[in-house]
Amino acid sequence: MKVLKFLAGPVLTGIVVGLAVLWLNQNGPNGQPGGHLASPPVVTSYADVVAKAAPAVVNIYTTQIVTRSNNELPAPLLEQYMQEPRRERILSSLGSGVIVSPDGYLLTSYHVIRDADEILVALLDGRESPARVVGTDPETDLALLHISLENLPVVSLSNDGPVRVGDVVLAIGNPLGVGQTVSMGIASATGRSNLGIATFENFIQTDAAINRGNSGGALIDTRGNLIGINTAILSTDGSWEGIGFATPATTARNVMNDLIEHGRVIRGWLGVTVKDVTPSMATDLGLREVRGGLIQEVALQGPAHQGGIRPGDVLVGIEGQLLRDGYEAMNIISAARPGTRLELTVIRNREETVVTVEIGTRPPASET
Repeated sequence: MKVLKFLAGPVLTGIVVGLAVLWLNQNGPNGQPGGHLASPPVVTSYADVVAKAAPAVVNIYTTQIVTRSNNELPAPLLEQYMQEPRRERILSSLGSGVIVSPDGYLLTSYHVIRDADEILVALLDGRESPARVVGTDPETDLALLHISLENLPVVSLSNDGPVRVGDVVLAIGNPLGVGQTVSMGIASATGRSNLGIATFENFIQTDAAINRGNSGGALIDTRGNLIGINTAILSTDGSWEGIGFATPATTARNVMNDLIEHGRVIRGWLGVTVKDVTPSMATDLGLREVRGGLIQEVALQGPAHQGGIRPGDVLVGIEGQLLRDGYEAMNIISAARPGTRLELTVIRNREETVVTVEIGTRPPASET
């Protein structure tokens, strides 16, 4: 009897506890129906999210007419073919784009449409339209196109704040010309720079599969909002290796607005060339940390020169924010509107000083 009593005790207790947990799951801690203690449901499909965004992701076909001169022919044949007309060759390329306005504006990568003589946009619903280049911004590798079609699907640019490392993301585009494809991954890193892809770099890194043809396509969140324009991959042989980069939607939005309003992107300008601080440089300059950028050149009568910045100064902070490197400094300065007054923290002769500079307008890329 003692043995049976000893075994029955934990069995009975287990039954009571189990019933209590079941009741709480069904009724909640306050006795109200609908409460639960169970784990949140696991997402098993993003089909609704893709259905929302995918129609706004387009294929972009470009053609370039290349004229070959007869002067390329060997000398013995030159005389024979001198009267022949020049031969033209049509080169085709393929990329992706994202419709971001019901008025027909769409974003893509600049390198997708660079040097194109003709651009054709193909929608998921089967419609096609020639596209007009509204403007380009090689410094962020973005371009804005316009198509004249009605009832266009649109993807919304995210307003949910910065992307966080670990967020689930979906890449939509036309990789390798196989047709619209969706791949899934996470945001592996943010603020990536020093990649040599563009002048101003602030990329979202993702392990979602991105291949040739995905450029200009959409990187979306799990609500179907656009968080980036797929730009490039890091690869040893040109194939996907799990390291892709997308331009943030915030950058794309600013570029688009400027191209529509001004025909070019309006950026802040300091008028300096900056080199990242290296460990040996930090030692030589007496810096406590390896951060910031060494001012190498200062444009005569430019904003920095007029504000008292001199070659040899080390720019270590802007508006009290410590700088990682010269790339971060360039991004902050370029994002400032011309006429803005910024406090720059510099190290000069091993002493820290604060200089106030009025930001100017960055000249077009061809003039810088």
